[in-house]
Amino acid sequence: MGDVSAEQKVLDGSVWEEFCDSLKEAGKLVDSEDAPQDAFNRAEGYRYLTRMLRAGLESFLEYSDRDFPVLRCGCHTTIKMGADNPDNRYESAPLNPDNDYRIVGTRGTVDYLGISTVANLYSQGKSMETTGFLDSRDMEIGEDGSIEIILSKREHAGNWIPMTDETNQVNVRQTFQDRINEAQAELRLDRIGDQGARPTPFSPEKLARGLTGATRFLGNTTSMFKRWSQDMLKDENTLPHADQGFCQMLGGDPNIHYFHSYWKLAEDEALVLESATVPECQTWNFQLDNWWMESLDYVNHTIHFNKHTAHYEPDGSVKVYISHTDPGHPNWIETAGHLDGTMCWRWIGASEHPDVVARVVKASEL
Repeated sequence: MGDVSAEQKVLDGSVWEEFCDSLKEAGKLVDSEDAPQDAFNRAEGYRYLTRMLRAGLESFLEYSDRDFPVLRCGCHTTIKMGADNPDNRYESAPLNPDNDYRIVGTRGTVDYLGISTVANLYSQGKSMETTGFLDSRDMEIGEDGSIEIILSKREHAGNWIPMTDETNQVNVRQTFQDRINEAQAELRLDRIGDQGARPTPFSPEKLARGLTGATRFLGNTTSMFKRWSQDMLKDENTLPHADQGFCQMLGGDPNIHYFHSYWKLAEDEALVLESATVPECQTWNFQLDNWWMESLDYVNHTIHFNKHTAHYEPDGSVKVYISHTDPGHPNWIETAGHLDGTMCWRWIGASEHPDVVARVVKASEL
């Protein structure tokens, strides 16, 4: 028999009322005294909540079956979170550590491909710790570009990514240097030994569980990134090395060294970032985000550069210019209507992690 309380909540409509009440509670994030209170940032804040709600509904209502997982792109141009990388294609799927899984597909020509199993506790306002990892440099890949990877607690020969008793998700990161000319990896995830079984039909229990999970994810995840953004305020207009352990705890790629900080510029100011040396690396990139830690609109504005797209100085150094108007430099980062927000620099697969020096200047000096 089913859960009578879930059935009753569906019959009397309280399941929907509780969902709507939770949404109203989540909206208090935008009204919090620590969040920016101008109309522009508040508008982005409310849009951010709708985006995170969609992410939660997809994760907990539509694609939550760990026995029949679907590898999907859940973070993209209209769902953004946690300084999402504009050079990335993010894919994920839920896992049950009691199952074994197989990823099959083709490698493509994307510059970087990394796959990790994680213990994702974002919906509880906690961490996302890596439990197993493999990137394409260490994969056995067929001459035709084919890939087969096993995900399990028990070690396997060939391409294998460990799981633990805490594992509940697989994440795939594809990082492009040249999106126009690189082909993405095409991957499919299957549970091993399903023997033609099919998911059980939708039910009141699945609805109640999915709506609750979605709003819990919305509230806890947005609050977590809000705290992170607030913590960056102390480093305004500088770009220090981030706490790498903290970044890994929140799901960062083990091959990435992060710099996170906060930027704020008056109308007549610009921020110049410079790395005197560019180390040997898989790639690197820099991006500008809003206060909510969403990457800015990279479809219609130039808000990031990477190893392939950036212009280099004659001595091999690289400078990036953040300003409200075009300074005439090829590495101009547009603020896209923003006066402040967060920012992120990544050294990816780098041999060393040199400092990035930041200085505020008058825009007229550029």
